[in-house]
Parts: sequence; structure tokens; C-alpha cells
Amino acid sequence: MKVAYIRVSTIEQNEERQVKAMDNLGIEKYFNEKISAKDTNRPKLKELMDFVREGDIVYIKDFSRLARSTKDLLELVEYFNKKKVNLISLKENLDTSTPTGKLMVTMMGAINEFERTNLLERQREGIAIAKENGAYKGRKAIEYPSNWNEIYSKYKNRELTATKSMELLGLKRNTFYKLLKQYEA
Repeated sequence: MKVAYIRVSTIEQNEERQVKAMDNLGIEKYFNEKISAKDTNRPKLKELMDFVREGDIVYIKDFSRLARSTKDLLELVEYFNKKKVNLISLKENLDTSTPTGKLMVTMMGAINEFERTNLLERQREGIAIAKENGAYKGRKAIEYPSNWNEIYSKYKNRELTATKSMELLGLKRNTFYKLLKQYEA
């Protein structure tokens, strides 16, 4: 069976370019997700790994869609190889079932990881320079919701769980705990 793994990093990004690249391949099943590849703990990736069987072919637009780190990429390639599943990257034109493909995957993974690390370093440097020049202020401070005091009081008196408090305040987990820490400081 021919399957495809499509991934973009954020909900705002569009996976259409990756899907279009696979139009003429006769893909029978797509696994699409909008999530970072910081690790391999991704729902659709896990679903794909469970789904594929010996003889299947997994198509990806490029290796950076599958993994960001060389270690993760090589572990995924090894997993597919053990299941006798062929992995083909369209951009790199590589087939992991061949010795050359295996070598090139290792090299591409290392290069992708190197590029990503350099990008993050340049980003940190740019932010540091912008801060020095007063041009970078970071994210806007998050305001406390209007019902904060009421919910906080109930939370502290164990009348509400943290999850219920977040729901009533309309806050995500990290934001809730950040405001909680600031409030109690």
C-alpha cells in the first residue's frame, strides 16, 4: 500500500504543497498533522507506524517533515526497515531500501539538524541585538481575566481543580500556571 506522511509545524501553515507533490503517486492513505517535529511523539506519526505493513511504501515530501534530529530520523528509518516498509523522500529523491539511500538519509539528517541549529542560533542572536537596541519587547504581558480573583480563591481553597479553573478562566495550561506564579510572587 502507498501511504503518505504530511506534516507542517503549526496550525496556520498549509500542507497543500506537500499533498500536491504526491498527486501522481497513487497514494491510498494520508496521515496529516500540524505539529512540531521536535520529537517523534506525534499522534499521526504513531498511527502511521502502527498502520504500515511489510511491503508498504511511505512517501514524504522531504526528511525534515519526518524528523528534525538526525537521531530521530535514523530511528524512524530503522523502524520502517525492520517492518520491511520502504520510505521514499520526494525532495531528496531517496529510497531507504538501497544502501546509497541509507547513507544519504544519514547525511541529509545531519545536514537538516545542522541547518535547524544554525537557524535557531541566528534567531537568538537577532533577538539579543534587537533587545540591546530596544526594538524587541517580547510577547505582550497577559492580562488577568476579569474573574481571576474569584476563581483563584476557589482554586486555592480546593473547591476547583486546576483543569476546571483553566476552563472557567479560558486559559491554556502554561498561561494559567504562569499567571498563578506571578500572582503568588
